[in-house]
Amino acid sequence: MKQALEFIILGVTKVGEKSLVLHTLSAEFGRRSFIVSVSKSSSMALYLPLNILSGEVSPNNLSDLWRVSSLRSEYPLAGIRNSVSKNSVCLFMSEVLYRVLRDGEYSVGLYEWCRRSILTLDGINSDCANYHLLWLLELCGELGFSPRMEDLMPFAGERLEDLRGLLTLPFSEALLLPLSGARRSEIAEILLEYLSYHLDCRLNIRSLPVLRELFL
Repeated sequence: MKQALEFIILGVTKVGEKSLVLHTLSAEFGRRSFIVSVSKSSSMALYLPLNILSGEVSPNNLSDLWRVSSLRSEYPLAGIRNSVSKNSVCLFMSEVLYRVLRDGEYSVGLYEWCRRSILTLDGINSDCANYHLLWLLELCGELGFSPRMEDLMPFAGERLEDLRGLLTLPFSEALLLPLSGARRSEIAEILLEYLSYHLDCRLNIRSLPVLRELFL
């Protein structure tokens, strides 16, 4: 029996010529992978990172890799797809989620928070250079690692006051907090180290250098 499902694309793996494995996050299953059939005429734009899709899932008692079909986009995300900077932030966010979340693992409200954060990025009309930093701080909270100043102090080094501003200022002001590209990059690395410490694994985020070059 098919089940309607809305989910967020975290990544895609090609399997042969006619199938993709979609690595997803949903409210019902947390992180889970599904397989979908594609044709030469299929638009790969549907499977871009952090796209929010809905479809029909076919549970299979004989396999953990269920099939999904009848896919459609729930939101156009034109604000992200038409912006190089937002697309780069989007790639960073999807890679972090892909590496942080384990199959079947999720916290209450994580999916709704992720969807809201994607739509917030999509709708931002001002500079978004600090968005990934604010997003990382919120992600720490969603995963249960309360990012208070006393928690961040052992990791913060010379960036303590910058972190204080990001934590305490209203969102609209923190988004426009003046930071150099080097300081912004250091803060991202500090927050990834903080996450790595709590997750007991090393997070090597390959898309971070792209943001470093983009937001000089």
